[in-house]
Amino acid sequence: MVKNKSFLKSVIPVILFLFFMSCKNDKKVEQKELEKEQKVEPKIRFGFNLDKYVVLNDTVSKGDTFGGILEENRIGYPAIFNIVNAIKPVFDVRKIRLGKPYTVLSSKDSLQAPEVIIYEHDIRNYTIINLKDSIYAYKEIKPIKYVEKEVSGIINSSLSQTLDEAGVNVNLANYMSDIYAWTINFFKLYRGDKFRLVYTDMYVDDSTYYGIHKIKAAYFEHRGEPFYAFEFETDKEKGIVDYFSESGKNLRRAFLKAPVKYSRISSRYNLKRRIALYGNRLRPHRGTDFAASVGTPIMTTANGTVIASSYTSGNGNYVKVKHNSTYTTQYLHMKRRNARVGDFVKQGDVIGWVGMTGNTSGPHVCYRFWKNGVQVDPFKQKLPDAKPMKKELLEEYLDKIKPIKQQLDNIEYIYKEGTIKPI
Repeated sequence: MVKNKSFLKSVIPVILFLFFMSCKNDKKVEQKELEKEQKVEPKIRFGFNLDKYVVLNDTVSKGDTFGGILEENRIGYPAIFNIVNAIKPVFDVRKIRLGKPYTVLSSKDSLQAPEVIIYEHDIRNYTIINLKDSIYAYKEIKPIKYVEKEVSGIINSSLSQTLDEAGVNVNLANYMSDIYAWTINFFKLYRGDKFRLVYTDMYVDDSTYYGIHKIKAAYFEHRGEPFYAFEFETDKEKGIVDYFSESGKNLRRAFLKAPVKYSRISSRYNLKRRIALYGNRLRPHRGTDFAASVGTPIMTTANGTVIASSYTSGNGNYVKVKHNSTYTTQYLHMKRRNARVGDFVKQGDVIGWVGMTGNTSGPHVCYRFWKNGVQVDPFKQKLPDAKPMKKELLEEYLDKIKPIKQQLDNIEYIYKEGTIKPI
């Protein structure tokens, strides 16, 4: 009994010590966890830690001038004059616009002197004006964050409405119609047609939506027939990207149907055309006129090299593109040209904008088409398919699309009555 008491006396202090150390360690762990929770990430914007400044966010109001904004922020006239002259090569202060946001970063001391001014031209582009130590300005562009998304739908009324009901950008319909331009007539879709998409959206400042970037892969079931489309770069040097079927067949033709979107043909190719204004004399029309509003983008209908970009009294502003040894196209009456001689242009690139220059009575683009050096009607030609994928790329392509096709096939259809699993 005495031995047991002696043993307890010797053990109890050890137990108490261990208990105390355990509690102490627990408190340290709790303290560290608390510190982690209390740690606040610095607020970074425009490359500056805003926590270090007194921040003023404002917008240009009616009647505001750059000098007036500086004066409101405690900068005197002599300093304003020096600032305006110093930044003139980069930023013309006369071009600030109503409603544009700007930010003033001032020191956190008693003077609260402005050190930096940021003027936002649009959602991405902004100018930084440094006022601390030396005065200078420089332009910056906000980076884009790309977010991959999935969407699916079963068409009940229209493709746009189905996309809208799915809560996504309805402009995806335009992207889809471009991809399937030669395989599906998007003006004659059927109730029950289905689609699945893997696409990329763009964001600025992490959360501000900036639009659709591209469709990575698509599946469209039209009248029970499936059509797959996978994006693939076939020429890294020229940056040529196209869409191919699950077997590697190019979905496009060598030429687009028209050089402008959402237009109508106002005058067809007609070698027997007679015009009453000219006494009903024979005035052959060797082009196809597409009526469109001034400023509508004009696209080259196929890959090629610009061989002419000029102005004549009849053609107005025009661009001519040589596609290969057989085909050449020309685009007339542009408001403004966007291509120079020697430029390599890809199918769908904007080479100008619809105008009324030259001999024309209304806004349109006259589209001319040569085959073996002779002007012909493009709508009566059996136009070639786009170049097939090179054999050495086919194996790489098929390996690349395997996981993407599986991803597509596993997307569940979204319908307004509920979710329907893919068959």
